[in-house]
Amino acid sequence: MFGVWNATDAAPITALGLHALQHRGQEATGIVSFDGDHFHSYKGLGLVGDNFGDARVMAGLPGTHAIGHNRYATTGETVLRNVQPLYADFEFGGLAVGHNGNLTNARRLRRELVRRGCLFQSTTDSEVFVHLIAISSYSTVLDRLIDALKQVVGAYSLVALTNTALIGARDSLGVRPLILGRLAGADGNPGYVLTSETCALEIVGAEFVRDIEAGEIVEISAKGVRSIRPFGRAHPRFCVFEHIYFARPDSTMDGLSVYAARKRIGVELAREAGVAADVVVPVPDSGVPAAMGYGIESGLPFELGIIRNHYVGRTFIEPTDQIRHLGVKLKHSANRAVLAGRRVVLVDDSIVRGTTSRKIVEMVRAAGAKEVHMRISSPPIRHSCFYGIDTPEESKLLASRYDIAEMAALIGADSLAFISIDGLYRALGKGARDPRRPAFCDACFTGDYPIPLTDFTANTEQQLSLLAEDS
Repeated sequence: MFGVWNATDAAPITALGLHALQHRGQEATGIVSFDGDHFHSYKGLGLVGDNFGDARVMAGLPGTHAIGHNRYATTGETVLRNVQPLYADFEFGGLAVGHNGNLTNARRLRRELVRRGCLFQSTTDSEVFVHLIAISSYSTVLDRLIDALKQVVGAYSLVALTNTALIGARDSLGVRPLILGRLAGADGNPGYVLTSETCALEIVGAEFVRDIEAGEIVEISAKGVRSIRPFGRAHPRFCVFEHIYFARPDSTMDGLSVYAARKRIGVELAREAGVAADVVVPVPDSGVPAAMGYGIESGLPFELGIIRNHYVGRTFIEPTDQIRHLGVKLKHSANRAVLAGRRVVLVDDSIVRGTTSRKIVEMVRAAGAKEVHMRISSPPIRHSCFYGIDTPEESKLLASRYDIAEMAALIGADSLAFISIDGLYRALGKGARDPRRPAFCDACFTGDYPIPLTDFTANTEQQLSLLAEDS
């Protein structure tokens, strides 16, 4: 998500911000701008550059205020009606909403809203916000939004644009990220940015101000920045998978450099699971910093034994198994000069289904590697995520069905090891994990879901099938 308040060429700035955030969603993109009198919208399937590289499109998005969104679907099919920001006209004016995360009671709220006569235009859970705001009895947009947020359960960061303000909100545990930045304003007064990652500030020349805190709402208007905390304070549980995989390495998340954190994870991984080998090879791109850290700690040379084709998207995000299989071959090729005759440590960020890992190991062996040892910079993913990361049901998660030795055999590696959950916490500067008060949301590793799965039973298969029914 990216929102800008009081900046010349707000929509082009938003498009640049979305381009920097392309890794967070590749299925569709959209921008809504406001010129002081009217809202303007453009949404399209595909990448940011494919949609906002046309000067005619940008000319249709005038104004000094705008918000944008890149779609990464966890609920709802990828069709134009599900592309955000969602926009609606109310008696108080226009409202555009962009949302990152998942509402775990969206299905129940949707049924109740339909019974009240609300007509949904999309199948995404984000539209629940719009209808809750519409039926609220409060008079101001901000109070209506607070009323809506008090009714939803889930992990979310939200950016909204009204006639008079840019509004940002984070769930009470701060699972999903949201940051505030400052840039040159259109009228001599400061301009402001709300976005998911700091890397989006760099591309537009904005200055990092601070993270929006867990449970905080910020309202940015002609009066400046106003902070509200209507939900009290709770112990934050930021998504640890942002540090491992999802965020761009040049971002700072939750006060930590993602790049530095991933290198420290690699160092800890080498301490916990070192192996006799000749070379450390990352699975690019997200395995690179951890492999560097592993090489530093182990004393083994770091080499680019796998070359990535950067014109192909991340296979984790691709929606079908067929494309995922093809994507492995399209994305990666072996560097035989580095691999042939050597004992290789392959470092990757995670194993989800095992499809990519198996193909990578096969490719490295075919290039002449004598041994292949897989090292993973996250603990085994045994549980599905319901908070905004699109992991499959547990029956398709390799670590939920097999022990580590069995997983090693299935992917064809001579050995396989994962960083421990305590090792991960140590690498992120938190010491060993305190099960009574964890510093992160780590439910995909531990099954400790910090936000109630209100719509669902305790069975993960049923939970995922209910989510699929919504789409």
